[in-house]
Amino acid sequence: MSWIRGVLAVLAVCVLLLTGPAGCGSSDGDGKGEPEARDSATPVGRLLDATDEEGRRYREVDGEEAPEVGIEVQPENDDSWDVRLTVRDFRFSPAGTEAKAVAGRGIAHVFLDGDLLTRLRGPEYRLAADLVPRGTHQLTVRLYADDGTVWAVDGEPVESTADITASDAEPSEATEPEGTTGPEGTTEPEGLEEQALPARTAAR
Repeated sequence: MSWIRGVLAVLAVCVLLLTGPAGCGSSDGDGKGEPEARDSATPVGRLLDATDEEGRRYREVDGEEAPEVGIEVQPENDDSWDVRLTVRDFRFSPAGTEAKAVAGRGIAHVFLDGDLLTRLRGPEYRLAADLVPRGTHQLTVRLYADDGTVWAVDGEPVESTADITASDAEPSEATEPEGTTGPEGTTEPEGLEEQALPARTAAR
């Protein structure tokens, strides 16, 4: 009888060894599958057929969940331009971030007259003077997800644009242009004209 009990004990151990790993394997498999299932069931936004200039697709989100961006440009003494971005419901991703769309996160692309200037992972940028020829130009900032798609609302990209006007160096007294003059015959200070510009535009 004792040997029968021994055989039964060995069989019981074998059953535990066989069913234990299988059970754990099933649990692990489900655990690993759940995030993927959630991602596929509830993706961030909805991919549209529309694309930007580089062929990157728009990722549309509801207005309540959408990030926002504003741009302000100010001229500097060295003829460069100080560009500052203000964002809402958005945070910049550091270098090395996984290429995956996460709500309210990503980078900004800066365009000058439709041409890509740079990609930003922060709210500040210095625009060199030699990149802005004489005349009025449009500086646009657009928000992108980390997978390269464009954040969009109602089929339009999340972006903001500022007009900047670059002029030649100040003329000498012999070549002063005709116009309004001050009390002593000099032209009005350039700063007065600048103050009258809309908040998002700049000129020099």
